[in-house]
Amino acid sequence: MPKKLLILLLFLSPFCMNSQNIIWKTDINDAVATSAEKRKPLLIFFTGQGVNPQLQNEIFSTRDFEEWSRKNVILVKLDLSDPSITDAAKEQNLLLKNALGIEEIPQVCFSEVTVRKGKTNFNKLGLIAYRSSAKAWISESNSILNPE
Repeated sequence: MPKKLLILLLFLSPFCMNSQNIIWKTDINDAVATSAEKRKPLLIFFTGQGVNPQLQNEIFSTRDFEEWSRKNVILVKLDLSDPSITDAAKEQNLLLKNALGIEEIPQVCFSEVTVRKGKTNFNKLGLIAYRSSAKAWISESNSILNPE
C-alpha cells in the first residue's frame, strides 16, 4: 500500500504544484547584464506593498507563464516599497518607473535595453495590465514583443 501511495504522489505532484521555477531578478543592473547576455527584452514588474495580488496569483503563478517567460524575457520584479534595498536602489527604481511612464502599480512594462559607452538606455516596448487568463495575457504580451 505505501508503494502505491508513493507512486500516486509522485505522479500527481507536478499537477498540484504552482510554478516554483520562475526566477525574478530584483536588481535592475543584474537584469540589464542578463538581458544583454541572453539578448532578451526585460519584463519589469513594478509592485509594492498592499497592491492587488491578482496578477501574481492568476498569471505569474501558472505553468503557461513559466514556460513562456523562460523562452521570451528576463523577469524583473521591482518592489517599490521593499525595506531591504538600499536608498540608492530605491531611487534608481523610482527613476526607472517615472522614465517608463508607470503611473499606477502593479504594472508590467516590456523594455529592450542597450548599453553603449557605459550608458544604459531603455526602449519601452509597451505596458500590460491584468488580463482574465494567463493565455490572454501571454497573447497580448506576444503582440507587444512581436508587433507585425
